[in-house]
Amino acid sequence: MKIGLIDVDSHNFPNLALMKISAYHKSKGDHVEWINPLLGEYDIVYQSKIFDFTPDFNTCIKADKIIKGGTAYGLDNKLPDEIENMYPDYELYGIKDVAYGFLTRGCPRKCDFCIVSKKEGNKSIKVADLKQFWNSQREIKLLDPNLLACKDRLELLDQLIESKAWIDFTQGLDIRLMTDEVIDKIKQIKIKMIHFAWDREKDSDIIIKNLINFKKKTGIEMRKTRVYVLTNFDTDFEFDLYRIYKLKELNYDPYVMIYNKQNAHKKYKRLQRWVNNKFIFRSCERFEDYKP
Repeated sequence: MKIGLIDVDSHNFPNLALMKISAYHKSKGDHVEWINPLLGEYDIVYQSKIFDFTPDFNTCIKADKIIKGGTAYGLDNKLPDEIENMYPDYELYGIKDVAYGFLTRGCPRKCDFCIVSKKEGNKSIKVADLKQFWNSQREIKLLDPNLLACKDRLELLDQLIESKAWIDFTQGLDIRLMTDEVIDKIKQIKIKMIHFAWDREKDSDIIIKNLINFKKKTGIEMRKTRVYVLTNFDTDFEFDLYRIYKLKELNYDPYVMIYNKQNAHKKYKRLQRWVNNKFIFRSCERFEDYKP
């Protein structure tokens, strides 16, 4: 069969589902390619879209069957097990020495701004061993929503230690669950980047306490310890600024995320430009002094 793929969100970040779909069909002897709407005719086209704000792909497609998947098309569409468990086709995106994948799925937090609990369940469970998507690549980008909430977290951290690869915890580790036992494991991992999140005011005491303890016991430098700061949801602008200044004081690198960015007040976009452009952030100490 001839298989066509569409990454609606663009190719800025590889689509793991499409890489697994590609690997599955190639294992069956099928021909797989990014679609050519003008010249291509396909037996099946897979169209994946993660973000609901991404413009849809509405070009006419010549295909016997079109399958749409991804969060933007609904929370219930999932890959069949035989595809979900495939080793990704990294060649699809020309990826040479980086592995992408999930060790766990689900999260018990059930935050109103997040779809993970609705889509993957309100319990963090192990879904794979590292070798299911890693084969000696130099770097591993983990996509887990809440690895530390999983009962198998220490075993999974041991797998990362044994890999000796550089690890990027892209979606964040739950700093509220950061114990000394976990810290001991993390100190043995080659950290490329570790992300945390400070989303809500009610969690501030435990977050600050654990951030201080983590930095004290690991000494990981600022540029490798990034903290997502959610804005425009249920915090006021004064508290948004407090979090940014406090994180800088604690030697963490804040990174502003805007909820419903398309409709957000321009002050949030201005704040995001100031914080997330690190050249500006390090040269201009206070937001009040920032003049775009």
